[in-house]
Amino acid sequence: MQKNASDKAGAEELRRALGRSRSGFAAIGLFSFFVNLLVLTGPLFMLQVYDRVLAARSEATLLVLFLLIVVLYGIMGVLDHVRARISARIGARFQEEFEMRVFRALLERNSLSRRGVSSASGMRDLDAVQKMLASPAVFAIFDIPWTPVFLFIIFVFHPWMGYLAVAGGLILVGLTLLNQSATKRHQLQAAEAGRKSDEFTASLGRDADAVRALGMLRSAAPRWQAARRQALLAHISYSDANGFYATASKTFRVFLQSAILALGAWLVLRGEIKAGAMIAGSILIGRALAPIEAAIGQWSLVQRAHEGWKNLSTLLQQVPAHEERTVLPRPRAMLSLQQVTAVPPGEQVATLRMVSMDLIPGTALGVIGPSGSGKSTLARLLTGVWPVMGGKIRLDGATLDQYGDDLADHVGYLPQDVVLFEGTISENIARLAGSPDPEKVIAAAKKAAAHDMILKLPQGYDTRLPATGQRLSGGQKQRIGLARALYGDPVLLVLDEPNSNLDAEGSEALNRAIRGLKAAGGAAVIMAHRPAAIEECEMVMILDQGARVAFGPRDEVLRSHVRNAAVIGMPAGSPLKQ
Repeated sequence: MQKNASDKAGAEELRRALGRSRSGFAAIGLFSFFVNLLVLTGPLFMLQVYDRVLAARSEATLLVLFLLIVVLYGIMGVLDHVRARISARIGARFQEEFEMRVFRALLERNSLSRRGVSSASGMRDLDAVQKMLASPAVFAIFDIPWTPVFLFIIFVFHPWMGYLAVAGGLILVGLTLLNQSATKRHQLQAAEAGRKSDEFTASLGRDADAVRALGMLRSAAPRWQAARRQALLAHISYSDANGFYATASKTFRVFLQSAILALGAWLVLRGEIKAGAMIAGSILIGRALAPIEAAIGQWSLVQRAHEGWKNLSTLLQQVPAHEERTVLPRPRAMLSLQQVTAVPPGEQVATLRMVSMDLIPGTALGVIGPSGSGKSTLARLLTGVWPVMGGKIRLDGATLDQYGDDLADHVGYLPQDVVLFEGTISENIARLAGSPDPEKVIAAAKKAAAHDMILKLPQGYDTRLPATGQRLSGGQKQRIGLARALYGDPVLLVLDEPNSNLDAEGSEALNRAIRGLKAAGGAAVIMAHRPAAIEECEMVMILDQGARVAFGPRDEVLRSHVRNAAVIGMPAGSPLKQ
C-alpha cells in the first residue's frame, strides 16, 4: 500500500505539470473539433457532385463547389498545422519545466545509492515523454471520439455499409491490443540489452589505459561486440514485431476502403443507394479508422513514453522536491555529532553507530581506523551527501538539512577519488560556476599550493579538460580537488584520505592549507591512514567497525592506543607514537 501511495505521489507531480498546459490541450481539442468537422467536406462534395452536378450537368455549380472546398481544405490544413505547433510547445514546456528537477533528482539518487543510475537513462525517459506529447499520437486521442460519428454517418448511407465499417474497426482495435501485448516483451528485452551494452561500453571507456596496458583489449573487444550484437538483435526483433502490426493495420484499412466501395457499388446496382453515397462512404471509413491506425503506428513511441512516465514517477517519488528554506547566516565552525548512526542507502547494516563528538573553531580532527571502519561514511554524512538514520549532526547549532543546498557553500569536501569534469581548470576549481571569480579561484589554488603547478599547464587556468582521457597525474588532480574544496572559504573542510596521491611537497602544502583554515577560524575533519595527514590535528577519533573507540587530544589518544596497530590502522613504529 505504501509503495502504491508513493508511486502516486510521483505521478501526481507529473500530472500537475501537464495540468499547467490545460489551455494548450483545450486549444488542440477545439482545433481538432473543426478539423474533423471539415473532414466531412470531401464526402459532402462527392454527394453534391453525383446528385446535383452530374444530374444537372451544371459547370457553374461544379466551379462554386470546387472553390468552396479549396477554402475549406485550406482552413483545415491551417488548423491542423496550428494544433501540431501547440502540441510541440506543450512537449517543450514539459521538458523545460522538468529537466532541472529530473537532473537534480538523478544526481541525488545516485549519491544515495551504491548502484549508480545512469543520468542519461533518466533524461531519455524525459525525452520519451516529451516526444510523445509532440507526436501525432496526441491527435489520435482527440480524433478517436469522432470515429463513432463517422460510422453513424455511414450507417445513414446504408446499414450494411455501417456493419462492415464497424467490423473493420473492431479488427483494427484487435490489432492494436495484439500489438500492445505482443511487442511489450520485445521492447523490454531491447531496452535491457541496450542498457547492458551501454554500461559495458562506458566501463571500458572509463579505464581505457588499463584495458590496453593489461592486454584486455583482445578479450574485451569480442565481449563488447557480442553485447552490441545482442542489443542490435533485440532492437531488430522489436522493430519487426511492431512493424508487422503497423503494416497489417495500414493494409487492412486500405482494403476496407475498397471493400466499402465494392459493397456500395453493389448497393448502387440494386438501387438502394446513390453513387455519391458509395464514394462518400469509402472516404469516411478511411477517416474514421485513421486515428486507430495512427495509434498503432505510434505505438512504440507511446510504449516508450509510458515506460518513461513510470520511471519518472518512481524517481520523483524517491527524491521529493526540496522545499524553500530560510537562508541561514554563515555558520561558525562549531561541529557537533550527537549519537549519530548511519546506514548506507539500500543496505540494512549500520556502518556508523552511536558516534558523538564536538569540534570547535580553529581545530582539526583526525579520524583514523582500519578499512571499513566507517571513515568514508562519516565524510558523506558531514557533507550532507547521506542522511543520518539516527542522532543529529549540527553545524553552529543547526542540523545540516536546515542549510539545504547552501551547505556546500560552508563545507568543503575532498573525496578519496578526485573527479575533474569537462571544462577549464578555473571552472573545476569554481565548482563549475558559469563565470568563475578569478580572484577566488586563484586564492583557493594558492591555499592548496596548486597555483604554480597550474601555471605550468599549457593554458594555465584556462586549460580545458576533456570529459575522459585527462592527462593529469593523481597528485595534480588531488591539488586541484583541494583547491576546489577551499573555494569560497568554507568554515568546515572534510578531507577523505587527502594525501593518498601527494608527494612530500604536496603533503606539506596540505598541512599549510589546514593551518591557514584554522587560523581563519575554520575547522577540518581528516580521514586518514597515513601519519602525515594528521600532523595538524589537535584532536583524534579512532573508529573500528563503525563504533567510536577513542576520542580526545591527539597525543593522548595515540599514546593509549598506538600499541593496537590493527585498531588504529597505522604501523606501530609510526612517528605519531613519539
